[in-house]
Amino acid sequence: MRPSIVLLRAGLLSAGAALAALHPAHADEHEAWRLFVADHSAPELRVLDAEKGETIETFSLKSPARVYATESNETVFAVQRDANTVTAFSSGIHFDDHGDHADIEVSAPKALEGSVDGERPVHFVSHYGEIALFFDGEGVARVVSEKQVQDGKPEFRELKTSAPHHGVVIPYGAHAIATVPNSKDPSELPEGVQVVDAKGEAVGDAAACPGLHGEATSGNITAIACDTGLLLVSGSRSAAPTIQHLAYTKSLPDDLKVSTLAGGKALQYFLGNFGKSNLVLIDPEDEDAFRLIELPVRAVHFVVDPVRPKFAYVFTEDGKLNRINVLSGKIDKSVELTAAYSMDGHWSDPRPRIAVTAEEIMVTDPLKSVIRAVDAETFEKARDIAVEGMPYNIVAVGGSGEQHENH
Repeated sequence: MRPSIVLLRAGLLSAGAALAALHPAHADEHEAWRLFVADHSAPELRVLDAEKGETIETFSLKSPARVYATESNETVFAVQRDANTVTAFSSGIHFDDHGDHADIEVSAPKALEGSVDGERPVHFVSHYGEIALFFDGEGVARVVSEKQVQDGKPEFRELKTSAPHHGVVIPYGAHAIATVPNSKDPSELPEGVQVVDAKGEAVGDAAACPGLHGEATSGNITAIACDTGLLLVSGSRSAAPTIQHLAYTKSLPDDLKVSTLAGGKALQYFLGNFGKSNLVLIDPEDEDAFRLIELPVRAVHFVVDPVRPKFAYVFTEDGKLNRINVLSGKIDKSVELTAAYSMDGHWSDPRPRIAVTAEEIMVTDPLKSVIRAVDAETFEKARDIAVEGMPYNIVAVGGSGEQHENH
């Protein structure tokens, strides 16, 4: 399988940049990364300086949360399911893209005004500059632009489905993809998706997707996992998205399915679970689209690397972090980080989660109150970062850019 390179930047020199080249302003290259870490049991969100390992700020929440970063890395959302609310935070890292380079501004992280409330918020999607928050207890998605959230004025619009269910809505500019509840029992997983317009009106026929669970975007394609394969959604901000079905190949084990997906950056591919002890690489452009990766034990968590596109990582219940080369489709390195974390027990028990910065892969170790950092180049354990409580869900936000004097 050869994942397709799709996210190349043109790098055109703007008039302003050309002028700067003739008369260069004083600028320094600067890099900043922060970790947003939610506690497993306490209603707290900590922000750490990733390089120094020091806590910058601790925010109080209404309940323990799952944390998600937007595509811009400028906003982090805390989905507090048990408190029926979602709150947002400025990462304090802002990028101003000039085509051939980006300027970076770094300030203190802060809680943003306003919240999005509703019954049982679960699914978060950031797409095309909009955020869709799906409330399972209502069967309603509340959609808001990231800019409005940053301005402290989250004026959301609602997209309603026919019944409360465990669903998702994916913004597509003037349209959206909304799940269709199971017609026999809405408490079961959805049975399909429907393209809707900005008012929530159906556009065309629904696409079947029995047992729907899991979605991710890579390049210009969004993949949605079903019992029968994947739905591949493509579109733009203005045109109605189109949907194609990609069936599982016969070479895959029977009676298994994808239920969690991650989307590649710079390389267009998807990484999904396939049962408890396998992962599957998916190249939607390849004739043999699915490639199975067998794991020695069950997977706990996996992510793609946004900085080094050819790598992804999976933490397994034997306490090891494993590096996957997505070009070869194989695990090429492993490092033991923690004691064993069995996947037996409740799905929400405290277990490690992974985040990636420019130089390190961060793995939370909630039972030891620490984050284990692995050097991205050597793939050896680099250091431990002590964190109060039980550090659990984690996202890394940041990047590099130029800092100008008096800019």
